[in-house]
This record gives sequence, C-alpha cells and structure tokens, in this order.
Amino acid sequence: MINLELNEEYLELKQTVREFAVEVVAPVSAKHDAEHSFPYGVMAQMGEMGLFGLPFDEEYGGMGGDYFALALAIEELARVDQSVAITLEAGVSLGAMPIHRFGTQAQKERWLPALCAGTELAGFGLTETGAGSDAGGTATTATLRDGNWVLNGSKEFITNSGTEISTLVTATAVTGTKTRADGSTAKEISTILVPRDTPGYTVEKAYDKVGWRASDTHPLRFEDATVPEENLLGERGRGYANFLSILDEGRIAIAALGTGAAQGCLDEATAYAKTRVTFGKAIGENQGISFKLARMAARVHASRLAYYAAAAKMLAGKDFKTEAAIAKLVAGEAAMDNARDATQIFGGYGFMNETLVARHYRDSKILEIGEGTTEVQLLLIARSLGL
Repeated sequence: MINLELNEEYLELKQTVREFAVEVVAPVSAKHDAEHSFPYGVMAQMGEMGLFGLPFDEEYGGMGGDYFALALAIEELARVDQSVAITLEAGVSLGAMPIHRFGTQAQKERWLPALCAGTELAGFGLTETGAGSDAGGTATTATLRDGNWVLNGSKEFITNSGTEISTLVTATAVTGTKTRADGSTAKEISTILVPRDTPGYTVEKAYDKVGWRASDTHPLRFEDATVPEENLLGERGRGYANFLSILDEGRIAIAALGTGAAQGCLDEATAYAKTRVTFGKAIGENQGISFKLARMAARVHASRLAYYAAAAKMLAGKDFKTEAAIAKLVAGEAAMDNARDATQIFGGYGFMNETLVARHYRDSKILEIGEGTTEVQLLLIARSLGL
C-alpha cells in the first residue's frame, strides 16, 4: 500500500508553522493588507524559526531539510495570509534557490547565509513588458565590457525587490546570439546577479495590486548597471533554461500556497455556516450550503494530493515537470473557486475587506497567473500527452 501519511518530522513542522500562523501572522494580516505595508516583524520571526533556510544545506546557514518541508510551511501560512506565504515562497524558491542550484562556491558563501536567515531577500528578474512565458521577447541586455557586465533594460512584477532587506536580483538578459542545429540564430540568454546598491539599478514605485497587498512587488530598471564578470550565475547562455527548472520547482510551492488558501476558505466558511442562523437554523443545515462546502473540501483534498505527488517525484530525482504543472493548475483553480464559494456563503460580510475570505478572494486570482498562467500549465500537460 502507498503511505501518504506525513512522518513525525513533517508533522511537527506543519504544526509549528500552523501555530505561528494563527498566533502571530493572522492577528496583523488585515492591518498590513489595508496599509499595503510589508510585515517586517513577521518576517524577522520567520527568519529566526529557520523557515527561509528550510531546503538549504547547513553549511550555508540552512536547516538541511527539503523542498517538501518548504511547501508544507507555505501551505500553513497561506491559510491565513497569502502575502506572507508568497514572500517566503519567492524569497526561497525564486530568490535563493537559483544561487543554491547554479551558483559558484564563492557566490553561495557570499549570498546564501543572509538569505537563509531571512535577514536579506532576493528577487527573480525574469518578466518584462514583452517577455515572460516567451523568452524570445527578452529585451534586457548584458554586454561584457572590460571584465564587467553592463545591463540595460527593465523588469516587471518582481517580488521582494523593494523592501528594506532586499539585497539583489537575479536578472535574465540577452548576452549575445547562438546558432541552432538548423542553422538559425536565437538570443543567448544568461542570468546575472545584480546587487541592490549597483549604480544604474533603480527600483521603481511599488505596484498598487488587487491582492497580495502586503507582499512587495516593483518594476526594475537597469541603465548601464555595471557588475563584475563573476556575477554571471551558472553557464553563459543557459539562463532561461535554468530559470525554467527553477519555475518547475516553484510550481510545487505555489500549488502548496493555493492549497493553503483553499483550506483557509473552507475553514472560514465551515465555521460561519455552523454559526450563522437564518429562518431558525444554521445555514450549514441547508443542503445548498452543505454541498457547496463538500465541493470545497474535495478541491482541497485533490490539490493537496497533487502537490504531494509532484514533490514526491521531485525528491526521488524523477521527472516531475508534468506533475508540477498539474498541481499548480489544480491548486490555483481550487483557491479561486473556494474563495468565490466562501464569499458567497458569507454573503455581505464576505464583501468586506476586513474578512479573511474577502482577502482570499482578492489574493487568489494571481494563483492562476503568476509563475506560469493556467494556459501555460495546460500547454505543458498537453505536450506531455504528445499533443
């Protein structure tokens, strides 16, 4: 028989993060959401708990855990606050993980300790106005001059790029051209580490977002931003391919976030349905409401199993690209569907921003867009079928 039960170590982590989410994160979530303020105090405590270092080696200040442990922590945080959950997800899987996966020993020793401690954050500079899913649209350039990379261009929607503890961004840039097997040419895309204090690197005004309002997101601009040649991350010309592998992993983490959000909506709606009385009985006694809650529970169960399965294949060293796409697709839709149903169950109160279900309703839509749209996931799954 297949055993899907978590071992004692995972269960302990899950319980610890759940208690932290309820006792520390939840009480300040509405305030930070309303103020669009970054929760520095919460982040500091998460750093002290070791959450930012969960999947990294102890020699760099990490906890020596694995990616599934990170996913479990993200799920528990997302139940009460998606902004906090995405800050952890982006800080680890998008910010620090590229350095851990592809960095030189010197780069790891320079950047990972602070990133693992949560005292610094890194950004993942991929998306541009004309490039995201389409790498061919990358317009940012990095030219090698006198032993330095000189970057020019801009990036959009970069998480963790403008806080007081944001320290660098890993940016994709065109570093030349390459010849394909058929003789045609294509852009050579590499990745460059750009520290926050680099002259010519500007963090633009934060976006006014519909959701994830306590998460930090900015556009970036490079104007002759110059960094040493050794700031190349990984092999030259492999930047986009390396980022795609990072995104495959990140989809498991985003699926965990979506699962947590879907669970949070179910928790809130179930509790409300048991206490809200109309026509002399709790609304949960009405079949229309109880069936809606049953469907919400089914979505949570399916999305959790999907990301567990993807993580299991990843940790086993097997190809998990398709499973990660399925998990991201299922969990993102579960979060959005559960947020809609929870808001409906709450009625007018569900339309008030101070309620958790209202925040989940605003927050969850991005789960069908960020780190690969629903359409991209469908494309990946279809390709796995030979279509």
